[in-house]
Amino acid sequence: MDAPLNAAEIVGRLRAAFDTGRTRDIAWRRSQLQALRRLLMEGEGRLIAAIAADFEKPAFETQITETRNVVWEIDHALPRLPRWTRGQRTSIPWALWPGSGRVRPEPLGLALIIAPWNYPVQLLLSPLVGALAAGNCAVLKPSELTPHTSAALAALVTEYMDRDAVALVAGGADTSTALLAERFDHIFFTGGARVGRVVMEAAAKHLTPVTLELGGKSPCVVTADANLKIAAERIVWGKFLNAGQTCVAPDYVLVDRARHDALVDAMAATITRFFGADPKQSPDLARIVNTHHAERLAGYLKGGRVAVGGTVDIAQRYIAPTILTDVDVNAPVMCEEIFGPILPVLKIDGAAEATAFINAREKPLALYLFTGDASVREAIVGGTSSGGVCINDVVVQLSAPDLPFGGVGMAGFGRYHGRAGFELFSNMKSVLRRHLWPEPPLRTVPHSEAKLRWIDRLM
Repeated sequence: MDAPLNAAEIVGRLRAAFDTGRTRDIAWRRSQLQALRRLLMEGEGRLIAAIAADFEKPAFETQITETRNVVWEIDHALPRLPRWTRGQRTSIPWALWPGSGRVRPEPLGLALIIAPWNYPVQLLLSPLVGALAAGNCAVLKPSELTPHTSAALAALVTEYMDRDAVALVAGGADTSTALLAERFDHIFFTGGARVGRVVMEAAAKHLTPVTLELGGKSPCVVTADANLKIAAERIVWGKFLNAGQTCVAPDYVLVDRARHDALVDAMAATITRFFGADPKQSPDLARIVNTHHAERLAGYLKGGRVAVGGTVDIAQRYIAPTILTDVDVNAPVMCEEIFGPILPVLKIDGAAEATAFINAREKPLALYLFTGDASVREAIVGGTSSGGVCINDVVVQLSAPDLPFGGVGMAGFGRYHGRAGFELFSNMKSVLRRHLWPEPPLRTVPHSEAKLRWIDRLM
């Protein structure tokens, strides 16, 4: 039987390491980022095997969306670290001359990173890149729904990382509850809105800042002028990547009525080209993480007419890549985040109807748009609100580290990746330095209207 979790001891040990000041050293930050890179590259085979054991994710998908994805982020951060840590000089009003202003980044202290099961490596370690670059210690909490991956990560973190500064704590809801009872300097949570509320409530007791990376129903709009061959290929790739278990996967498609049938046919042909006549036999299609989620997804098939796919094998946690048409907009498949390989396709008449449909619902984490028409692009992008937008592709916006990633509204809040991740885990401290030179007595007593007029001019 496992020993009970002593969350206070873990937090105390890491906070003591931070209090020594050694994590502030640029050399330490660089060494830990390099160690994390070695963990991912040298441990890649172990992670591929672990993720395959959890939900049969293909090795190539694991490499590009889990291990290499984080490596690329590390490679982006390392050469930029000196510039990020220097901070930025700012202007100051004439009234404060002679002097200077600077924004000086400093580490927050101890971060808690809670990751979901769908990308158990990337969504645990990508935030860690920002936390380490900013000079923090971190407690990592992986999902209990991917036990093989959690065990592999625990061994690798212990083997590669500074044990007094980075700790991985495996376990279920009780473990999360115990950790959330402790005081952290930042909590980073990726998951669903229900648990996100629990995290915020726990954080409020210590007034701890929180980043919530949630999800929602990300729409994909295909306009009348879109290149259907390219749209079909990219939508099918992004939707059925990881068997649809991706927070930014296209959740439904809004296609111009005149192009509806042609797009469905093009996506059907692409599914066959990607996964064969029997996708169940394809080595390139992951499985659903557990039977509960497979049963949930099977229920969504009632929300429309199955145009492609629809095959279900609960025991094998298999849901075929499925396209639904004639969809009931009030059915669960259109009211809840799908998080699986089911794609509803709905007809629209023009950009105005697409915009109205999107705006009638919660703000999405991502919005996708296939068009070559600049006016249509501006009408939809400018007329809607979402965490991010990708035009003429899907999902790949996450791989651009200089594009801050995060949600809005029910999709979450806070931004990370690249410099945004560094700043997320930093206190961007303002520093004003004045010179010890004599100055006109404008602010001192006795007060006068003339002094106020001068101050107004100088500010």
